[in-house]
Order: sequence, then C-alpha cells, then structure tokens
Amino acid sequence: MVEATKDLLSNPNTVRTWLVTHHPKQIALIDKFVMELRLGRLSASSKSKKSSMSSAEISKNYGGVTARDRRQVTFRTVELLRTLIGNTKWKNAAQLMALLRGIGKELHVAGGSKEPAIANIVMRIMCAVRDEVANAEASEQALVKSKAQKAIYESQKAMEPIDEDGGGGDAQLVASAHHHPAKPNQGMTRNLSLASMLWAHPQHLTMAKIGSSNVVASSNATRSKRSDSFSSVDSASGAPGTNEDCHFPPSFYVSRPNFRPAIMEAIQEIMLDLEDLHKNIDDQALAHIHAGEVILTYSRSKTVESFLKAAAKKRKFQVIVCEGAPHFGGHKMAQALAKVGIDTTVIHDSAAFAIMARVNKVLLPAHAVLANGGLVAPSGCHMVALAAAHNSVPLVCLTGMFKLCPMYPHEGQDTLQDLVSPSSVIEYAEMSDQVMSKVEFINPVHDYIPPNLINLYVTNIGAFQPSYIYRLLAEYYSNDDWGSFD
Repeated sequence: MVEATKDLLSNPNTVRTWLVTHHPKQIALIDKFVMELRLGRLSASSKSKKSSMSSAEISKNYGGVTARDRRQVTFRTVELLRTLIGNTKWKNAAQLMALLRGIGKELHVAGGSKEPAIANIVMRIMCAVRDEVANAEASEQALVKSKAQKAIYESQKAMEPIDEDGGGGDAQLVASAHHHPAKPNQGMTRNLSLASMLWAHPQHLTMAKIGSSNVVASSNATRSKRSDSFSSVDSASGAPGTNEDCHFPPSFYVSRPNFRPAIMEAIQEIMLDLEDLHKNIDDQALAHIHAGEVILTYSRSKTVESFLKAAAKKRKFQVIVCEGAPHFGGHKMAQALAKVGIDTTVIHDSAAFAIMARVNKVLLPAHAVLANGGLVAPSGCHMVALAAAHNSVPLVCLTGMFKLCPMYPHEGQDTLQDLVSPSSVIEYAEMSDQVMSKVEFINPVHDYIPPNLINLYVTNIGAFQPSYIYRLLAEYYSNDDWGSFD
C-alpha cells in the first residue's frame, strides 16, 4: 500500500495500476466511459438512442459526437470525475492531483482533438484543487500569526514595570534603558515588512524567546515560507519536498479533513455552469440581435440555434444558413429555425461571399477557443470569416467557457487540423474509376480562424473581445497545469 501510494505521488502514469489494485469498480467506470467515447456512443444518458447508431452514422457524425452533444459529453465527464474523486481513497492534494493527471491523460488520449473540452474540465478541477490548497494555507498562516501576536502582546504586558509608589515610573524606565540598552534586532518583529519577511536572513526573523510555543511555531512557519520561495524545503519540516519525484509544494502533502467536501462543492459549481450554459448565453440575445437584421450562420449548432430562438421571441429578423457540406447540417438547422417562425434561407457554402454584402452580422459556433483568442470552428467557417472581414461585417462567436483551451497555435493552423476519411464526400466504390483514383481527397473537420477575424465572443459569463481571452485563462486554469496531458 505504501509503495503504491508512493508511485501515485511520483508518477501519474501508474494511476491505472493503483486504481486496479485498490478501486476496481472505479477503473471499470473509466473503461466504460473511454469505450463509449471512442465508439461515439457517449451522450447525456446511458439510455440514449444514440447508442444504437449504425457505423455509417457514427462515421458521418465524426465519431458520433455532433456539436449539439458536446455540452452533454462534457457534463458526463464532470459526473465521472465527481464519482472518482468522491469514492477513491486519496489522502491529500498531491495524491488527488496525481490522480487527476493520470485520469485526464487517459481521457484526453481517448477523446483527442474531437473533444478538447474533456481536458479543459480536468484542468479546471486541478485549478480548483490548487485554489483550495492556497486558501487553506492562507487560513492556517493567519491563525498562526494571530496566535503569535497574542502571545507577544501577553508577554509584553507581563513584562511591564509596576509603579507601586505612584511616581517615578518614567525615571525607572529611563534608568532601565540606560543600564540595559536594546539589542540591534530587538523590536524588529513588530515592524516586519513584506520585503523583510521574504528576503531577510532567517536569524533576523527569529523572534525573542519568551517561552511561548506559539511564537516558535510562527518563526518556523516564516522560515518555511521563505524557503518555499526558493523551491527548497527545510529538512526539519518533514515534507517530501526534497524528493526529486515530487512536483508539489509541501502544503499539498498536508491532510485536511474539510478538503474533500470543498473539492466536491467546486465540482458541483462546474456542473451548475454547464446546466445553465444555454440560458446564460440566450439572455444576451437581445443585446446583439436587433429588429430587421440579416444574420448569417454556418451549418448547425445547438448554441447558435438556441440563441436565435431566444432572440426571435421579441425580435423579427432574417437568418441565412450555409448548408455546411458535406454533412449538410445547415438543412436541419434551417428546419429547426423555420418551425418557430424565423425567416430562414439556405444557401450553398460557395455563395457566402456573394451574399455577405446583405448581411448585418455573422454568428459562428466554436469547437475550441485558443489562448490567443483564435477560434477552432467547423470546416468551412474560415471561408465565411474571410468574406465577413472583406465586407466589414461583424463576426460573433457563441461558445461556453468550457471550450476555452490553454493552448497557442504556435505551428500554424495545419497542426490544429484533424483529417478524416473522405467516405462522407465520395463512396469507396467510385474510387475504382481510373480518373477518380488519381484524385487526392482531403476532408478536414475543423478550421482555425485567427483572432483578427473575430470581433466578439459571447459566452455564458459575458461578452469579451479576443484580446481579453488570455485574461480568462488565469481565472479557469493554472499555468502549472498547462500541457499536463500532452
């Protein structure tokens, strides 16, 4: 058991072995989740009808996960993580972080570029763990500081001279100071600044020995904090920070009784955000869509569809839908909008540039939002974005914050592409023709749209310009967790 725990702390790759040994039921849940994700049968409910889809339908829908299912897939991921965190026997934050890294890496490999939101959710929970550790450490330090100050006050009060004759007190104090001059460091502890606490030598931070254990504890805590700033740990603290296999500060190895409920509460908040995602985005519809406007969108998106329906309750406008070949999701999108009385027109994808001069605003869905403000959207959206920029038409992206990815497109948009079988474009039997056999078919799934082509992101927490996206990363993710699953 001790060896297994040590492996869990030192290497997240051994998490599966640890789970198989100690939690076989939980590893079965992970295997079932990964299998459903790879087969394209993952949905909001295990009783969903999508589990009976044929292989042709699965291939056509790119792994069986369409845009309208992405939020439900993410919700299922949060449910899985909540079950694993609540039922596994981890003891401190370091073990929990290793557990999340191991599980997140396995889920990320299974989902790949099809579901980047899965890795985002895991990193968001890891950030919540770091925040809870920081809050607990701050509370503990504040408590120690309060006890130390109280002990100093009581000791100084006990050492005050008693003037029994009612006079000459000041003279006695002056005489005492003359015969017993103050030491250079005496009284320094009452005037410590932040700079002196961080950079002074440890002996300068040692408080006067007044016989109080609280003061000694405060002194040790101060020296320990100074050592942490240099990524070193006092050997007397007993924390495993000197072990090269550990990658967490000493505070992560402290067992806290209220830590598990705090993490479960943070996960519950994430689940509530996902449940209210469409509602929070729809509440902003009237601020972005006005009466008489012509709105252009591409293919089908549950978020865009719900946004337009919410605006149609109080506004009259026209919607132009690009059909989104080769899957033609725009046809179903137009049908759904027409049923609620929205004036809808379906056009070929190639006609987007010609019609753009009549358009007032472009609404696009998102597959992922990158750290530089760029957008990964369904294939064909880049063409629409270029047409909108040429005609100075505002381009607005509707997305949930769970699609915000801490990743930069350093190597260009080609590295963000995912090419799938061209079977959705041409039948395999037609490739036997001599002419067709010489044709190379490329079927990309996504397009990368640079931030300079995007005017606004409308999310479930508000509207932001692409230049502000990097600020949101600090609120949702920790820099230490970026690239944890690469």
